Amino acid sequence: MMTTRILLFSVIAVSIFTGCTMAPKYTRPDAPIPRQWPKGDAYKDIKVDESIPVEKLRWRDIITDDKLNKVIEIALLNNRDIKLAALNVEKARAYYNIKRTELLPALDAIGAGSRQRVPADLSTRKITSVAEQYSVNLGLLSWEIDFFGRLQSLKDAALEEYLATEEAHRNVRTMVISTVALSYLTYAADMDNLSNAISTLKTQKETYEIIKKRYESGLASELDLRRAQMQVDTATKIVSQFTQILAQDENMLNLIVGGVLPKDLLPNGLDAVLPPKDISPGLSSEVLLRRPDIMAQEHRLKALNAYLGAARAAFFPRISLTTTMGTASAELSRLFRSGQETWNFSPQILMPIFDARIWAAYEAAKVEREIAIASYEKTIQAAFKEVADALAVKGTVDEQLSAQKSLVDAATEAFRLATIRYEKGIDSYLSVLDAQRSLYSAQQGLINMRLASLASKINMYRVLGGD
Repeated sequence: MMTTRILLFSVIAVSIFTGCTMAPKYTRPDAPIPRQWPKGDAYKDIKVDESIPVEKLRWRDIITDDKLNKVIEIALLNNRDIKLAALNVEKARAYYNIKRTELLPALDAIGAGSRQRVPADLSTRKITSVAEQYSVNLGLLSWEIDFFGRLQSLKDAALEEYLATEEAHRNVRTMVISTVALSYLTYAADMDNLSNAISTLKTQKETYEIIKKRYESGLASELDLRRAQMQVDTATKIVSQFTQILAQDENMLNLIVGGVLPKDLLPNGLDAVLPPKDISPGLSSEVLLRRPDIMAQEHRLKALNAYLGAARAAFFPRISLTTTMGTASAELSRLFRSGQETWNFSPQILMPIFDARIWAAYEAAKVEREIAIASYEKTIQAAFKEVADALAVKGTVDEQLSAQKSLVDAATEAFRLATIRYEKGIDSYLSVLDAQRSLYSAQQGLINMRLASLASKINMYRVLGGD
């Protein structure tokens, strides 16, 4: 008999808790950006390459260097930001499960027993007695029947918050991949900078020794000797600076990766790194809607839309039900005998008549949704700017790199000619110093431009939303 009633209650529960919701119908706001990417002189050399569709983008398709791939794999396993983001996803999933199960009735078993001494002057029979009562019940305790969708809206909001944390986790993963790649390339560039500084120092020392011999022979002035010594000291300082920077680059890589990288995985320079593949965002800016940060903002917007439904439902009655079935007896030995069955059915309706807090909560929910819309639109605009900036770099970096290479060639030749003219006594040593500074600056600029060219491809992967 009891089993039949429990089954009946379960069927009723399943038919009731799948109620409607009072949340407004969600409509995605229009993206406040142009449908096409910007055009102009900075973008004229961009070629649309659809060999790697953005929808199927994978970091392994972009990054082709084996060592860098291994470093990224280590980072994906050990990076603490990724672990924290994954734990936040688990926490959001747990909160969602809590809200989801609030729609279901909770079946509880309650056992109780009491003994009470009743004095004669309080007893109807005017004798002192001991009253006993024992009971065992099975039932629902204060289960809210979701007629107006309040709990359903809260469950939907929790689901959207959970999905937002999943997108945040994907965003963190993309950031870690791109940051590792950029840090790796920066280390390689600074390795080249250090090598260039060491080579420059070697040249400066050789020049100093030559001028010193010329000074001792009376062919060079002491001023030339001191100027050459200044160049040696400056180059020594630069070598020390890049030694420090390289160590800091390695420390940054170790931090991002989450452990100490083996030395054999570190690059020996930019020439030792296979360049990443070039990718294109295509023709339409709608590709931005797949970025994890934008999708996370949209899920938060949907969550606040659902919260607004819960705030609306708060104006309507809340119906709760308490019902139990069991057995009771004045003697423990008779508790489970036939004829001792009991039941209790206690529905309750709570109807708000005047509660200013409900109105305030409803107004706050509407304002929060408007804030979420503005935040969503701002995120899209920021993403459009990031891609436009990346496209501007992509459209101009090759021309800049070509010009920088030509500048290095010209500076190299100018330094050679200035050295010859000084050795023949045609020009002063100042022309050699000026040519040396220009050559070193041009060489350092070339390293930085090569780094910018490689980094632009990694940055394009990031601004398009990663995998």
